[in-house]
Amino acid sequence: MKADARARLADARVARLATVTAEGSPHLVPCCFVLVGDTVYSAVDGKPKTTLALRRLANIAAHPRASLLVDHYDDDWSTLWWVRVDAAARVVADPGERELALERLTAKYPQYVRTPPPGDVLALDITRWRMWP
Repeated sequence: MKADARARLADARVARLATVTAEGSPHLVPCCFVLVGDTVYSAVDGKPKTTLALRRLANIAAHPRASLLVDHYDDDWSTLWWVRVDAAARVVADPGERELALERLTAKYPQYVRTPPPGDVLALDITRWRMWP
């Protein structure tokens, strides 16, 4: 199962990142990401935003746990699937790890070649895999 889940997660182009606010409310946003080993990386990129200090970063500081969900929908329900990973979340502090994450993100998303992500890099160190079916 884990090999199928890993392949589906790695191939997905967009995911939904779930974090928890300091007040305990759920917070869900779409994000670009890359899987490297058992860590998922996502960067605060240059898509239109009012600030680089995104809510997801404050949420991780308050509650360093997160989940990431990728899924496939089709009107042929026999082809439906989803993969969720639960993780310990952190902002990447090590410059070497940040560089690796940005290299891998750039390889997956050519848009980052033209406009490298200017903000923080978030790491999700996977603690649990879930998949359906």
